[in-house]
Amino acid sequence: DDTAEAMGKRIKMYHANVNSIIGFYLDVSQTFDGIADKNTISDEISNFLEGKKSLLRIIIAGAPASGKGTQCELIVHKYGVVHISTGDVLRAQVAANTPLGVKAKECMDKGALVPDDLIIGIVKARLAEPDCQTKGWLLDGFPRTGVQAEALKAAGITPTHFVLLDVPDSVLVERCVGRRSDPETGKIYHLKFNPPPDDPALRARLVHRSDDTAEAMEKRIMMYHDNVKAIIGFYKNICRKIDGTNDKDEISSSIAEFFEGVKKIIIAG
Repeated sequence: DDTAEAMGKRIKMYHANVNSIIGFYLDVSQTFDGIADKNTISDEISNFLEGKKSLLRIIIAGAPASGKGTQCELIVHKYGVVHISTGDVLRAQVAANTPLGVKAKECMDKGALVPDDLIIGIVKARLAEPDCQTKGWLLDGFPRTGVQAEALKAAGITPTHFVLLDVPDSVLVERCVGRRSDPETGKIYHLKFNPPPDDPALRARLVHRSDDTAEAMEKRIMMYHDNVKAIIGFYKNICRKIDGTNDKDEISSSIAEFFEGVKKIIIAG
C-alpha cells in the first residue's frame, strides 16, 4: 500500500481522525514541525513535556474594553516579554525615518490606511530585533486579517500561545461608555469599574474619546468579531478562550495556567 494513491487515502483518513478529536485537546496540544531534524523534534517535544521555559511567543486578542491592555501589562510584568502593538511599532518606524516608516508616513499623510504589506513588514522587522529574540514577545491585536496571519506563517513566525479574551457585547458597551483616558500617561480608567485616583489634576485632564459611545462601540465590536473569525483558524491548536468578565487577577491567573499548565500526553501523527 506504499503507492501515491493508497498513501493519499491514508493521509486523508488521518486528517479526518485528527479533526474529529482535536477539539477535545486544544488547551493541551502543541504542533511540531515534522520536517525538522529528528533531534530537533525530539528536543522540542521534551521541552513541551517537561514544561521547560522556552521563549513565550504570544498573540492576545480582545475587543475594545475587553481588558486587553491591563492583561498585557500583567503579562509583561510577570514574564518579561516584549509588548508589541501595531500602533506603537508604526509610530516608532515613522519617527526613526526607516524605509518602511517613510512609506507608512506617506499613507498616513494622505489619510489612507497603511496597507497590509507595510504593516506586516514593520511587525516582522520588530520581531527580528534582539530583545524579541532573547525575551520573547506579546503581539497585541495583530494579526487582524487572514492576509496578515498567512504572512506570519509564511515567514516562519509561530506563536506558542493565542489568548482570546471573551466578553459579552453588552458588557463591552457598558465598559466603553464609562471609559476615560489620561493623555499624559496613556492609562485608561473607568468611572464605575476602575475609578481614577483621587487626584484633582489627574481627573481634570481625563479625556472621553469621541468613539466611546454605544453606537460607535457596536460598530467596533462587529469589526472585531470579523477580524477574529478571519484569523482564529490559524491558531486553533494554541488558542485558549479566557472569561474576560472575571476580576483582572482571576483572568491573569487563568492566562498563567494556560502558559504554565501541566500536560498529559496524547500523540498523533
